[in-house]
Amino acid sequence: MNGVEPVRAFIGLGSNLDDPILQLTQACTELASLPECRALRCSSLYHSAPMGPQDQPSFINAVATLDTTLVPLALLDALQAIELRHHRVRDGERWGPRTLDLDLLLYGDEVIDEARLTVPHPGLIEREFVLHPLAEIAPDLRIPGYATVRELAAACPMRGLRRLTPDQLS
Repeated sequence: MNGVEPVRAFIGLGSNLDDPILQLTQACTELASLPECRALRCSSLYHSAPMGPQDQPSFINAVATLDTTLVPLALLDALQAIELRHHRVRDGERWGPRTLDLDLLLYGDEVIDEARLTVPHPGLIEREFVLHPLAEIAPDLRIPGYATVRELAAACPMRGLRRLTPDQLS
C-alpha cells in the first residue's frame, strides 16, 4: 500500500439475482484487487430470506474483511463501482432484488455520519445475515458503541439463515 497505516474494513455482500453465488464469488475476487486494499478473508456464504418484500428470491450473503489505505468515501466509491460492473440498479425499490449489494459495515473503529455514508452501518447490530457471517470471521471485534460481534450474534435470532455447505456451492 502507500505507506499510510492501513485500516481494517468489513464489507457486507448480498445478492439474489443472476446467479447470486457467482455474484458474491466474483465480488470477493474484485475486492481483493482493489487499489490500496489487501483482502484478508471472506466468510462462508449464507442463504437468507429477503429482508423487505417477500415476493422476491432468497438472498445469498457474506462478509469480507480487508485492510485499506483508502479513505472511507473512496472505499465506498470503489464498492459502488463493483456494484455497477455487476449491473446493480439503484433506482429500484428499497430492499428489493439486486444483482449485488456491497455495504461498508465498519471502517476501523471510526464512527461516520455523513450524507453518503454511515458507519457502523445502520442495522448492522440487528441483521442476522450480517452478524452471523461477521461472527465467523471476527467474533471478538467490538462494534463501536455496542458489544462484541460474538455477543451481538448470540442475541440475534437466525430467522432461517443457513450457512451453505460446499456441495450447495456447485
